[in-house]
Amino acid sequence: MVRPRTPAGRARETNVRLAVEYPGSADELCALDHNGPFQLLVATILSAQTTDERVNMVTPALFARYPDAAALAAADPLELEEIIHSTGFFRAKARNLIGMAQAVLDRFGGEIPTRREDLVTLPGVGRKTANVVRSVAFGLPGLPVDTHVTRLSQRLGLTTETDPVKIELALNQMIPAKDHGAFSLRLILHGRRICVARSPRCADCILAEFCPSAFKLAKLVGAAPRAAPKAKTRTGRT
Repeated sequence: MVRPRTPAGRARETNVRLAVEYPGSADELCALDHNGPFQLLVATILSAQTTDERVNMVTPALFARYPDAAALAAADPLELEEIIHSTGFFRAKARNLIGMAQAVLDRFGGEIPTRREDLVTLPGVGRKTANVVRSVAFGLPGLPVDTHVTRLSQRLGLTTETDPVKIELALNQMIPAKDHGAFSLRLILHGRRICVARSPRCADCILAEFCPSAFKLAKLVGAAPRAAPKAKTRTGRT
């Protein structure tokens, strides 16, 4: 192949290759178990500072007890905290979940809004969560930026930005709007399986052919400074 020389070219090729490696829509690629926008919004709020696996362990009981915004808005805080306790920060999350549900009832007729500008007014909902809901639940443009998307965007030379909003806006210009959500989720999957933080598996990476960081970070990332060996002694592993 002709190696793409610009960030936009690398982004386009990354989009094509990852779509083959991780096929499916944004909804199909999403690791959070859900059925509809309400459940996805709740699960995404819960996912802060914990794993998707942990959230998926909690949500069946949660959704059985609170199947819609009306039920969640009327939840007893202590009961809700008990159900979501294992996700961490359970008191703050319980307040946000109840506040979100009440706001959805009061201002949006019980329906999860689709506009980002409306979503971010809900308690517990920031831009990343709004983009998850837009892209996964509604099939609308939305490119969530987490630590994996940040790391891969920088390693691939797509942007030098470190602020999530600036990264999102930069990537939005390079990737078709219809692919924004799926592109983000594919970067996340690739970051979890191949382009990991400390020891990227460049030899197994389908992007290594044009990635400017390939086989460089594998040697450097996670390498700790070694102490000078003492004379006539054998150094151990570090």
